[in-house]
Amino acid sequence: MRKVARFLLYPLLFFFILAGAQPATAASYPKSMAALGDSITQATNVCCWYGDHPAQSWSTGGGRFDGITSHYERLLQLQPAILGKNFNDSRSGARASALPGQAAAAAGQRAEYVTILIGANDLCTSSASTMTPVETFRTQVNQALATLDQMRPRPKVFVSSIPNIYQLWSVLHTSATAQFVWSAAQICQSMLSTANTEEMRQQVVQRELAFNAVLAETCGNYRMCSTDGGAVYNYNFTASDVSVLDYFHPSLQGQAKLADITWKAAW
Repeated sequence: MRKVARFLLYPLLFFFILAGAQPATAASYPKSMAALGDSITQATNVCCWYGDHPAQSWSTGGGRFDGITSHYERLLQLQPAILGKNFNDSRSGARASALPGQAAAAAGQRAEYVTILIGANDLCTSSASTMTPVETFRTQVNQALATLDQMRPRPKVFVSSIPNIYQLWSVLHTSATAQFVWSAAQICQSMLSTANTEEMRQQVVQRELAFNAVLAETCGNYRMCSTDGGAVYNYNFTASDVSVLDYFHPSLQGQAKLADITWKAAW
């Protein structure tokens, strides 16, 4: 009798082992998504002509033959029902103060997956003295996450760290063209102004570290939220990852790498 029981039990155990090893089905993936943030997520000046190019966004982009496999395009392969439901609520020039409103828009769109990349414009101001205070940044990020947390069902939320702005200066500050563009367009003068001392630049570095800590800590207060663990900030991008239109925003290659790094962290 025991031999018979074992004979019946082994196939049953084998079945459960196989079942547990099966890949996730389409039902496991979201049927809609929204991107919150600033010009990085709008793919501003990514290539070829000035302006926003959301089709090339690392998050919700759906442009063809651009070398970028966005989160949306990857999810589309896993969940066909997400087709056409890739909302880009980010805005060029947005600071964290705009994030609660963007979160409300995502809630209205019933997004099941939300990406957030914010903070560069809170750092890139006219000078180090005009950067957004850390506690103000914390309050604004928390307000946005609280809005998303009130959704039913709750969405999966991914928060990226802010790219390393000091790395941008380190890579391109010896380029006369980059220096000219930064000065003429008054781009991120808190970090990129030629008049800055190293001490002034380090003030921006410390504020960025504080902002990234806030993003991680605040996200950690919500079960539906995950971060990249600092992967975007720690990525040592090169000049080819930066747009030659403004020497500030990601190029096509930069957007592609941003998509790769964040996808691995989110999924």
